[in-house]
Amino acid sequence: MALINTLTQRTEKEKGLFAIETAGIIYNIFTTILIACLYDRMDHPGEMLLGRIGIVIMTGLFFALYQWYPCRLTTFLRVTGQLALLAYWYPDTYEFNRLFTNLDHLFAGWEQALFSCQPAIVFSQFCCNKFWSEAFNMGYFAYYPMIFIVVLFYFFARYKKYMEAAFIVLCSFFIYYLIYIFLPVTGPQYYFHAIGMDQVMAGNFSEVGDYFKYHSELLPAPNEIDGFFFRMVEQSQATGERPTAAFPSSHVGISTILMILAWKGKRLLFVMLLPFYILLCGATVYIQAHYLIDAIAGLVSAFLIYACSKSIYSRTREYRMDQR
Repeated sequence: MALINTLTQRTEKEKGLFAIETAGIIYNIFTTILIACLYDRMDHPGEMLLGRIGIVIMTGLFFALYQWYPCRLTTFLRVTGQLALLAYWYPDTYEFNRLFTNLDHLFAGWEQALFSCQPAIVFSQFCCNKFWSEAFNMGYFAYYPMIFIVVLFYFFARYKKYMEAAFIVLCSFFIYYLIYIFLPVTGPQYYFHAIGMDQVMAGNFSEVGDYFKYHSELLPAPNEIDGFFFRMVEQSQATGERPTAAFPSSHVGISTILMILAWKGKRLLFVMLLPFYILLCGATVYIQAHYLIDAIAGLVSAFLIYACSKSIYSRTREYRMDQR
C-alpha cells in the first residue's frame, strides 16, 4: 500500500517534454526526413510514416496523462513508453541499410587477416557441449532483462538519477542505430549463409551487393543442442532479428553502458549482473551474431557513447534549468 501511495502521490509538474521524449522526437524527425529522401527506393515508406505518426500520438497521450495527474507512475509511463519503442526502431534500421551495398565481405576479410580464422566458427566448435550452449544462450537472452533491471533499479532506488539513466540508455541506442542505418553489416549468421560455408572455410569472402534487400535467411545455429535458453534465443531471433546492426555490437555496447550505470548506482547490482554481462559478450560471437571485431568495437565504443549521452543529458538539463 505504501508503494502504491508513493507511486501515485502528486509531484511537482515538469513543464514541456522530458529529455528522453525530445530525443525520441528528434530521431523520429531525422528518420522521417530520410524516408522522404529515399521514398522511391523503399518498400513500404507509407507504412513507416504512419508508424511515426502513431509514435507522436502515443507520446502526446502519455504527456497529456502526466499533465492531468503528475506523479511517479505517470512519469514512469512516459519514460517506459519511449524505451519500449526500441522494439520498433531496431528493425526499422533494416529498412534503410538494405538499400545500400553490403559490406560484410570487408569485415569478414579483416577478421580473417587479424585472427587467421573466423572466431565465430572456432569459438562455437571449441565450446560445443550443452553446458556452454545454455550458458551463452542464457547470457544473450539476458540482454533485455538487464535493461529492464537497471532502469527499474534507478526508478525505485535512485529516483533522482532515473531520468538521466533512462536517457543515457535510449540516447546510446539511437547513436548505435544511426550507425547501423548507414553501415550495412549483417554479421556471420547472415553473411556466411549467403556465401556458403564452403566459401567461408576457404577464406573466400565475396561481395553480395544488395542480396540482403531481398533475403533474411539465418545460418542454422551452431551446436544445435536443445535446451531452454537455446530455444528462447532461437525464437527471439526468428521473430525479431534482421540482417542489420552488426558493427559495432550494440549488445556488447549497451550492456557495457548498463554495467557502468549499475556500478554508479550500486556495487551489488554490478556484481549480480557481471556473470550475465560476461556471458552476453561472449555469446555475441558464440551464436555467430557478430564478428569478434564487432564485439571489440562495441566494448570500446560503449565508453565514448556513454560519455556522449551523459553530456547531452547534462546540457539538456542545464537548458531546462535556465528556462525556469
